[in-house]
Amino acid sequence: MAFIQCDFFSEVLGFSTSMNVILPQATSGQIGMTGAVGQGRHKTLWLLHGRSDDHTIWMRRTSIERYVSSLGLAVIMPQANLSFYHNIDGGSRYGDFFENELPEVARSFFPLSDKREDNYIAGLSMGGYGAIKLALANPERYCAAASLSGALDVIAMGEMTEPGRREFMTFVFGDQAAKLGGTQADLFHRLAQLKAEGVDLPKLFACCGRQDFLIEHNRNFANVCKELDVPLNYIENGGTHEWGYWDKMIQEVLEWLPGVKNNASLS
Repeated sequence: MAFIQCDFFSEVLGFSTSMNVILPQATSGQIGMTGAVGQGRHKTLWLLHGRSDDHTIWMRRTSIERYVSSLGLAVIMPQANLSFYHNIDGGSRYGDFFENELPEVARSFFPLSDKREDNYIAGLSMGGYGAIKLALANPERYCAAASLSGALDVIAMGEMTEPGRREFMTFVFGDQAAKLGGTQADLFHRLAQLKAEGVDLPKLFACCGRQDFLIEHNRNFANVCKELDVPLNYIENGGTHEWGYWDKMIQEVLEWLPGVKNNASLS
């Protein structure tokens, strides 16, 4: 595998930002790893971080490089800051950046496929919300989206009174933080819209530990999917909001991703 730390200028944000990138490499001599590549431009996993972390965290807290080495899968891990993957009220346009500019810039730098069937998005906590949000905002671009311990219920998020979380929501959404139900930020509303329109939805995955403070968010999301007859691979198991859980569950996500296991071959 090749690991690239990439700093670049964003025209949408108006300042420089960063992404860490894993690219497939066909190798046979790495100890404990089998490097493989697929055919043509790389299938890509867009992997998002949570509220308290940054674009370096997946490499620092998990063995994501080792997990994808045999899959021929590129991984893009971008910087999101405290954005909730949304245009900040009166501030930086992170929603526009993640929806449009980031994929275009990354594909101009690296040989990444732009085909829907070759693109997957996943994230944890704030990034779990971001992964589902971006997939539902652009269902024609992603064939699958996965949330690990995601903050999936923005109505519940807007009602949180704990110091830090309330201020965070106000920072991102401004005065609308407590009024997000029925908006495009509301994943439940967006799902209902797309279902009614007959849109071909990405395959969806969500998991959360039963001891996680976001467990009710995930149960609510699973219930809405059931009510709307939207297929969801949902896993509820033992665990809290911590990296041991996410290191385990990202392996489950990689196993689940459609079209990945049979993608790679040694060259």
